[in-house]
Amino acid sequence: MKLVKIGALWCPACLIVNKSINIIKENYNIDIVEYDYDFDEDIVKDYNVGDTLPVLIFFNNNNEYKRLIGEVSYNEIENVVKEVMNSESKKNN
Repeated sequence: MKLVKIGALWCPACLIVNKSINIIKENYNIDIVEYDYDFDEDIVKDYNVGDTLPVLIFFNNNNEYKRLIGEVSYNEIENVVKEVMNSESKKNN
């Protein structure tokens, strides 16, 4: 499972979500890649991100599974993580 987080230094919602992402990192074995909306423009462009930040893109087997956009709670993030992990385990069985 992979999570791509796109945020910006000037984004207050990104700072709030960062705390949740840090807890997710501690509790789950997930590959988390972070990009800055301003500094990583070429990469961010490939993800078709709009103007609302942060954007959390969850990947399952290298395919986009789901996006969460804007300020979201820890529970919302954790629920998607569990969904992806459950779908991965079902495919492996």
